[in-house]
Amino acid sequence: MTTAHPGTAGATRTCPHCRETILESAGVCPACRHKLRFSEPASASAAPASVPLRVEGSFRNPADSGAWEYSMVLTIRNERGEEIARKLVGVGAMLPDEQRTFTLSVEMNPASAGGKRTWH
Repeated sequence: MTTAHPGTAGATRTCPHCRETILESAGVCPACRHKLRFSEPASASAAPASVPLRVEGSFRNPADSGAWEYSMVLTIRNERGEEIARKLVGVGAMLPDEQRTFTLSVEMNPASAGGKRTWH
């Protein structure tokens, strides 16, 4: 998690709905997808997100095997290869012949032009 000061690019806050850490500038929580209310004119909508990275993959537990367990781990590294975040996203088990699909997407928006938003 970044330590940016409130009102600057990368500043974070807690979603009032799901309690996940999200960007202060978010108009919609990317975790729970609830809309967030800001004290700004209704016409000032966020620019559409660009998705420069989207990866999807699936795997199936063979029908002739026992149960499998899995752990979904996400790691973020900076340009020097240093780990800046690591999060266990989910765990689970799969019975024979079950399938799971995993999708990773990175959504990017331009940082607000210094305008600090206030929550209701």
